[in-house]
Amino acid sequence: MTSYVVHRDGRAATAEELGPLAFAGYAHFTAAQVRGGRIRGLDLHLERLRAASAELFGRTVPQERIREYLRAALAAGPGDLSLTVTVYSRAGEFTAADDELEVLVRTGPAASGPRGPLALAAVPYERPLPEIKHAGEVAKTYLLRKAVADGYDDAAFTDQRGRLSEATIWNLAFWDGTAVVWPMAGMLDGTTMGIVRRQLARLGVPQRDEEITLDRLPDLAGAVVMNSWTPGVPVRRIGALGVPEAPSFVELLHRAYEAEPLTAP
Repeated sequence: MTSYVVHRDGRAATAEELGPLAFAGYAHFTAAQVRGGRIRGLDLHLERLRAASAELFGRTVPQERIREYLRAALAAGPGDLSLTVTVYSRAGEFTAADDELEVLVRTGPAASGPRGPLALAAVPYERPLPEIKHAGEVAKTYLLRKAVADGYDDAAFTDQRGRLSEATIWNLAFWDGTAVVWPMAGMLDGTTMGIVRRQLARLGVPQRDEEITLDRLPDLAGAVVMNSWTPGVPVRRIGALGVPEAPSFVELLHRAYEAEPLTAP
């Protein structure tokens, strides 16, 4: 049983079917960690796919069909996996033509992300359609590589108003000593972010949304990045500004995430 599976519409994809996708960029996706054949926040992943399809294509793939495709891919591998679900049109990119939507499900070995703490370069950049997790984003990898070449671990983005929004493949979250602070700017609302937010609410932990600029960082007591790999990797620096270590904040985020039940497709 292999961790590597690529299914197109619920069955093993052929090289002929995958070939046209090698350079295709008009698509959207969601990524998840599978544990014991189950997924945390499955409802958030399904809603992300529905909303993005409606925006990019004007139509959607029925959620039960996506669940069916997930079950087929997960049955072909071990219980613990990384999973990506991509929705695209047969018509491809650089065209306004309509065609059927197809679903590509890809699995690989389970992952948990870096340990940190991370140093993030502060880079002026705003993703197009930031609310959609879309494919074809060359700038994110370019800015990551440039940040690493400059001695950082990754990059965080600031918008035209100087507000921190997100990082290359991460959401940002901050700690003021008593409350979790979520940045206000154009960004992707991550599924892990959604899981953590609703579980923090259940636990009674204070949260608020706030515009966070670099000059606000000295007033904060901690920062993390989070994505489908992990609910919290500590950040020690953003640009030239250090961020205090906050192990209790990181532990709180992990505890909230682990309180989310795992759900079978």
